Amino acid sequence: MKITEAKFVRSVADLKQLPTEPYPQIAFAGRSNVGKSSSINTLLNRRKLAQTSSTPGKTRLLNFFLINNRWFFVDLPGYGYAKTAKTLQIAWLNLIEGYLQNNDHLFAVVVFVDLRHPISPLDLDLLDWLTERELAVVVVGTKADKLSGNRLAVRLKQLQQEVSAFPIRQTLAFSAQSGLGKAELWQILLALLREPAA
Repeated sequence: MKITEAKFVRSVADLKQLPTEPYPQIAFAGRSNVGKSSSINTLLNRRKLAQTSSTPGKTRLLNFFLINNRWFFVDLPGYGYAKTAKTLQIAWLNLIEGYLQNNDHLFAVVVFVDLRHPISPLDLDLLDWLTERELAVVVVGTKADKLSGNRLAVRLKQLQQEVSAFPIRQTLAFSAQSGLGKAELWQILLALLREPAA
């Protein structure tokens, strides 16, 4: 996919601040420190567009990026870092629920999970919540470069089984370091956005 322009538009702390432009949106969700922002940067061929941090849970806002003046990518706050959280963090829920519900511009949610480990209860909670709201979901297993070829194949198959109870559009392995899965993920996103592959 050729990215001619990718720019940060705004950070949103209140739903009244959401962009009004009628561009299709793809949201990106995942646990804190799963490599979500790094994966977005790799997807967009940018090194520092989506801010990364070694401190889990640092992102607290909805970050909107305008891609090719045609779509918004929305980087959602990471969840699951607060020690007191039994399900998704309350702060995350308050902002994210309002964004994800009744959003005519939202075409899909990409959920990032760490491919090296079994899927967490928090991730399953999120998938269940998204399924109830009939949102299109893609599951991306990050940090695939940390696994050997055979182990990678095994974990990807296990991940597909772990999410088999949900109507996931696609489950794939991804590496922000090597670019593994980048072309495949773009193909999936373009289909969801109803755009021809470039």
